[in-house]
Amino acid sequence: MPRRKRQYGRPWKADAKYASPLVGHFIGLIMWDGKKTAAEKIIYDAFDIIHERTKKGGLNVFEQAIKNISPLLELKSRRVGGANYQVPIPVSGDRRQTLAMRWIREACRKQGGRPMADRLATELIDASNRAGMAMKKREEVHRMADANKAFAHFA
Repeated sequence: MPRRKRQYGRPWKADAKYASPLVGHFIGLIMWDGKKTAAEKIIYDAFDIIHERTKKGGLNVFEQAIKNISPLLELKSRRVGGANYQVPIPVSGDRRQTLAMRWIREACRKQGGRPMADRLATELIDASNRAGMAMKKREEVHRMADANKAFAHFA
């Protein structure tokens, strides 16, 4: 069976308020059931909450959080001679951002009891200060990659 044609990613559309493709991408990740307006409201409200709490711009805190959480290594399963090995491989730029945003989203969704904008603001502030659940996930991935460094030659 022939391999499929390689799919190349399209650039994300910039969001309306900040004209940032990174925020546009995050809106797409937060969105559920095609409700883009609701996702935009959550993110913009979170940025306002961040500004109130830290007196820094919400966009600056968001970009710093993404930079801090972006992983350098990830694990990929490789099957070699009947055994599966977790092989650490470096992560490319776009995937680093996507993983960071995904981990922030999952950290927010796991929590409960508060509005999503409030949870997102808290997680972004924590991430920009190198703390929080998403940062813990990054450290966990790096620790696993370090533990499996012996299998790096399978990459």
